[in-house]
Amino acid sequence: MSSCTVCHRDLYADELGYQACRPCESRTDLNLRALAGPDGLYAKLGHRLAPGSSSGGPAVSGSRTAPIPVRLEPLSLMARGGVVTILQTWLCDWHELLGWNHPRWTGDLQGQLDQVVKALRINLAWAAREHGAFAEFAYEVGQLRHQCEAQVTGEKRARVVPVACPCGQTLRITLDTAGVRCPACSTQYGHSEALSLPLAERRMAA
Repeated sequence: MSSCTVCHRDLYADELGYQACRPCESRTDLNLRALAGPDGLYAKLGHRLAPGSSSGGPAVSGSRTAPIPVRLEPLSLMARGGVVTILQTWLCDWHELLGWNHPRWTGDLQGQLDQVVKALRINLAWAAREHGAFAEFAYEVGQLRHQCEAQVTGEKRARVVPVACPCGQTLRITLDTAGVRCPACSTQYGHSEALSLPLAERRMAA
């Protein structure tokens, strides 16, 4: 392995053979930490369940019908099948690869979230070094953080910008794109390289 599977930059000599570079490992660790704890993003989702709460103001309805009692977006992230379940599935996968017993969960969902984040962080260095799907894990953890932040802060999804690969292919990136591969010529671009590409010209309708 000569390049990071997450951002695609060349690995340093002491990183050769790793799945991810140190910055991408650290970024994933920060994303995990942001989710956990009593002041973490997962806990703050509970304050965004009431209709109208995403903006911090009172619930307002423009119709005469009764509003939905809770906001579905933060609820889906908080419920089983959401943030906690996704992270637990990853930890189960790691345990299987390491030959360890299946992890056990105790307490409510917040407690389980804190437990799984702690376990993932403890084994993060191993995963960045040896887990073949670390790039997928890092991406998914980053997406969970962004989704939670969007519900907590009301921030809109990052704007997608079309840029041009020298081969002529248009690539679509955002400011937080870790890396991108051109589907036409297979060139890999890291974060800074992708942001340095020129904007793609708009094609006018004939």
